Amino acid sequence: MPVNTRPELRRPDGQPVRVLVVDDEPTLAELVTLALRYEGWDVRSALDGATAVRTAREFKPDAVVLDVMLPDFDGLEVLRRMRAEADSLPVLFLTAKDAVEDRIAGLTAGGDDYVTKPFSVEEVVLRLRALMRRTGVTEANAGAALVVGDLTLDEDTREVFRGGTEITLTATEFELLRFLMRNPRRVLSKTQILDRVWNYDFGGQANIVELYISYLRKKIDAGREPMIHTMRGAGYVLKPAG
Repeated sequence: MPVNTRPELRRPDGQPVRVLVVDDEPTLAELVTLALRYEGWDVRSALDGATAVRTAREFKPDAVVLDVMLPDFDGLEVLRRMRAEADSLPVLFLTAKDAVEDRIAGLTAGGDDYVTKPFSVEEVVLRLRALMRRTGVTEANAGAALVVGDLTLDEDTREVFRGGTEITLTATEFELLRFLMRNPRRVLSKTQILDRVWNYDFGGQANIVELYISYLRKKIDAGREPMIHTMRGAGYVLKPAG
């Protein structure tokens, strides 16, 4: 079972890193967005250049994952417009083109790094983390805690408390709760949970998720107002009680 032991990156003011994902393929944009949210980052997405520029102006991202080929105008033009307002904005290009001249054009326009399609989501995460550290927009946050309502999870000490009462979890229960708490109020499907808490090659059935959700409920919700909810046909959601 993979355990996310990477330190969480945060802005110098302690707030979550903000990332804008721009790609005209909705499925791909959603896949990258979910992976970055799992890192604990604040993520927005856009499917075309005009929306990307407008979102960047309002959202003020710390970094951008940017597809070179977009339906209205290309990624290089998107970058030019973004950099007009934020001249040091780090950018990771997604491109299906692997020719030397394309790389030179991107670097001339100020792109900081490239990932060539097809790519693994893990590669995007790792390259983006390295890019943000290199450009100095983030710092590793030691002792970061996730807080949802009266539930607190410390990612370094692996301690969990609800309403001041410590809750002892197994390694798998901890990873499941961490994924839920990194995505509060967001409905997560069994497939998403299997992919993130177990792994893509897990040979078991989706009912392993139901089993561990029941374990968590007995420890987190027992005798209290429930925080973990089942959305029939959709998945599970964790939200503050009340």
